[in-house]
Amino acid sequence: MRHCQAVVIGGGCGGLAAAAKLKQEGLSDVVLIERDIELGGVLNQCIHNGFGLTTFKEQLSGPAFAERYEREAVAVGVEIKLGTMVTHMSGDRVIEYVSQEEGYQKLKADIIVLAVGCYERSRGALGIPGERPAGVYTAGQAQRYLNIDGYMVGKRVFILGSGDIGLIMARRMSLEGAEVLGVAELMPYSNGLPRNMKQCLDDFGIPLYLSHTVTNIYGRDRLERIELTKVDDKRQLIKGSEMYFDVDTLLLSVGLIPENTLAEEAGIEMDPSIRGPIVDENYMTSVPGIFACGNGLHVHDLADFVTKQAGEAAVGAARYYEALKQRIKEAHDDEAETFGLSPDDDKESLASNSYCEAHAGNMVSYVVPAKLHKKSLPKAVTLYFRVRKPMNDVTIEILKGSKLLRTIHKDVVIPSEMEQVVIAGKHLEEADGDLTIQIKEN
Repeated sequence: MRHCQAVVIGGGCGGLAAAAKLKQEGLSDVVLIERDIELGGVLNQCIHNGFGLTTFKEQLSGPAFAERYEREAVAVGVEIKLGTMVTHMSGDRVIEYVSQEEGYQKLKADIIVLAVGCYERSRGALGIPGERPAGVYTAGQAQRYLNIDGYMVGKRVFILGSGDIGLIMARRMSLEGAEVLGVAELMPYSNGLPRNMKQCLDDFGIPLYLSHTVTNIYGRDRLERIELTKVDDKRQLIKGSEMYFDVDTLLLSVGLIPENTLAEEAGIEMDPSIRGPIVDENYMTSVPGIFACGNGLHVHDLADFVTKQAGEAAVGAARYYEALKQRIKEAHDDEAETFGLSPDDDKESLASNSYCEAHAGNMVSYVVPAKLHKKSLPKAVTLYFRVRKPMNDVTIEILKGSKLLRTIHKDVVIPSEMEQVVIAGKHLEEADGDLTIQIKEN
């Protein structure tokens, strides 16, 4: 069985950024495994622009954005395995994979970075009553059919959910000649970015039905009609508010879920609020040597933030790797082994009393990372979180125990935009107690 220093699972922009950064941090043997036949992940079907504004200060299409990171990974010498499916991952960092070229193989890694992305919530998860005709797709499915395979999925379209993929597909279908009759959103506010609301709905005159949901689907062979019903502030259906639309296509943009089959198989502790792994400031999960980042950790609104966090995870993984090697060397009074580091060697740092927890306080839905070491933190720690509802004129408070570390005023916060706060590691170490991020409306 082959050993290597690091394996990155997932060849989207997050996996590419993590793999390249690991090489830049000094790891010589980095393997990137991607199940598709090309790198880039979902960005290959995102042919619209708007990517790279934060990272590169220019507008790029999805494929062009991914290509920047692919070129970087190739340039630094990352070993890339395409068309390769990871079938199993154990807690002792043994990966089983299959490919046409190699068949079935096992690979032992000192560190693993999960950059596995996310998947769309389907109609089955919603339980919409009615028939099961053709013409009901997730927004991502329709995007792939149209942008990669060249198939027009319908001519009269309605979209359920105001997530960014749904908004972008409303514009895309309109540009291809389809009639988009509307977008419905269960919540009383949109779940898409403001720029997508403006560019994809307002600019094309597509109506948005807030506090509405699809309550029935009609049609046996092909979708013919949908029923749309208004909901109250408790999300209960309002009788008598039904509307009907004659359509041949319904696109679902009703949420993304981190893909964590491998993480669960390895026994990694999961956070139910994000449906991804619980990680520390190095982005290490509860299983030593296994790290997580990107949309497989928690769903991001921008690909730029995915690659930023992937780079942070790679730095954290390299930091952990070097510290663990040093501890082994000191304990054995000998040169540390390059390969075969054991999770047992890191029991001290994984002891429960070496962590403090990061909690989501008032009007905050989650905080990542959810755990922080009490000592030896990096110079700066980035905390990611989302608010529970749109609010104006608020103060973000970061507390450690009873000590207020930092306050930030924001004119507007919305659930669709992920918030980031950077705190100095020394400030976190100086205060006692758990960390809490909360929102106060002014």
